[in-house]
Amino acid sequence: MQSTDKPRVAVIGAGSWGTTFAKVLAEGGATTVLWARRPEVAREITETKRNSEYLPGINLPRTLTASTSLSAVLDGAEQVYVSVPSQSLRSNLSAIAPLLPEGVPVVSLMKGVEKATGLRMSEVLHEGLGIDRDRIAVASGPNLALEIARRQPTAAVVSSTSIDTATAVAAVATNPYFRSFTNTDVIGTEFGGVLKNLIAVAIGIVDGVGYGENTKASIITRGLAEMTDFAVSLGAQPSTLSGLAGLGDLIATCQSPLSRNNTAGRLLGQGYRFDEVVRQMNQTAEGLASVAPILELASANGVDMPIVGQVAEVLAGRLDPRNIAPHLTETDEPQGE
Repeated sequence: MQSTDKPRVAVIGAGSWGTTFAKVLAEGGATTVLWARRPEVAREITETKRNSEYLPGINLPRTLTASTSLSAVLDGAEQVYVSVPSQSLRSNLSAIAPLLPEGVPVVSLMKGVEKATGLRMSEVLHEGLGIDRDRIAVASGPNLALEIARRQPTAAVVSSTSIDTATAVAAVATNPYFRSFTNTDVIGTEFGGVLKNLIAVAIGIVDGVGYGENTKASIITRGLAEMTDFAVSLGAQPSTLSGLAGLGDLIATCQSPLSRNNTAGRLLGQGYRFDEVVRQMNQTAEGLASVAPILELASANGVDMPIVGQVAEVLAGRLDPRNIAPHLTETDEPQGE
C-alpha cells in the first residue's frame, strides 16, 4: 500500500455490509469507491449519499462514491474489500482479476463457505484471483451492519497469514467508533464467522418456537464448543474462537433481530418452510447455504456437531422445530462438558 494520508480503497458489493464497511473506511479517512451491480444504487449513493434499500435512514460520507464500472472502482485502489454473497464470489472474481492493481491487499468481508467446494472465502479469493495468500486478509467480528452504520462503537479483527498485511488493513479499517485488531489465524477467524451463523439460525428457531433464555444460553454455549472443535480440527487456534471472530460475533448474531440468520431461524421456528423463508428474506442469510458443506467437512474430520445437525434436519423438514435442543448428543451416556 502506498504511504498517503488518504488512501484510495475499493469496496466490491453495495449491500448492507459492503456499504457499511465503505462508510467505516471513508469515515476513517480513506477515499472510498463502492462497486454496485445496479445503476440506480450507484447513482443514489453518489448523488444523494444514501442507500435507501439496504441502509434506510443512514447518511453516507461525502468522500464515498459508487459506480457500476469495475475498472473505474479498481483503478488506483490501494486496498480492495470484497463483500458479495459467498456463493457468487467465484463468478465475480473472473471480472475482477484482470483489473486488480498489482500487489494490493484484498480483504474478504464475507462469512460463508462455497457450497460446491467447501472452501473458505479467502481460499476462493486465492484461487479465483491467483494471488499470494499473504496479500489476502479477512475481517470479522460482532459487526451488525445497521448498528455500525449508526456509529455505535464496536471492534473487529483483521486476519492474514502476513501480519504486515493485517496491520496495513487494520490501520485503514479503523475510525473513532470502529477499531480493528489483528491476528494471523485466518482459518479460525473465517470459520468463526461462518459457524456462528449456523448457531444463530438455531437460536432463531427456538426463539420462533417460543423457548426462553435457558434454551438459548445452552445452545450458545454448546454451539461455541461445536464451533471450537470444528475449527481446531481444521487447523485453527482455539483462542480465536473465544475472541471477536468467535464468541464476540456469536453473541451479537444470536441476540439481535438485525441478524439475517437469526431472522431466518425465527421464521423456521414459526413454521415456515425453507423455500418460504428464502422468499421472505430480502438479503442472503449465509448460514442457510453453509449448513450442508460445514456438516460434510465435520464428517470428514470426525467432528460431532449435533446442534448444526439439528438445524439441517429442520431445514430439510425432517425435524419439528420444537424438538431442536442443546441437550441432544450422539449418545445418552453422561459426557464431560
